[in-house]
Amino acid sequence: MDLQDRVTDLESRLAFQDDTIETLNDILVTQQRAVERLQLQMTALLKRQEEMGGQFETSEEEAPPPHY
Repeated sequence: MDLQDRVTDLESRLAFQDDTIETLNDILVTQQRAVERLQLQMTALLKRQEEMGGQFETSEEEAPPPHY
């Protein structure tokens, strides 16, 4: 394998690696956006749960249902 073939091989590998890195970066950006959306949804759900928390609490003084 002469020098020109080696350089051509290295250039080919570099181009493939650049393409792979770009693809992985695109996937990473997409996943990061999904994580951010999920975090916002989780925050909204936690806030909603806190707001609704008092509505469903049972009193310890409350009598058990008649079938007990």
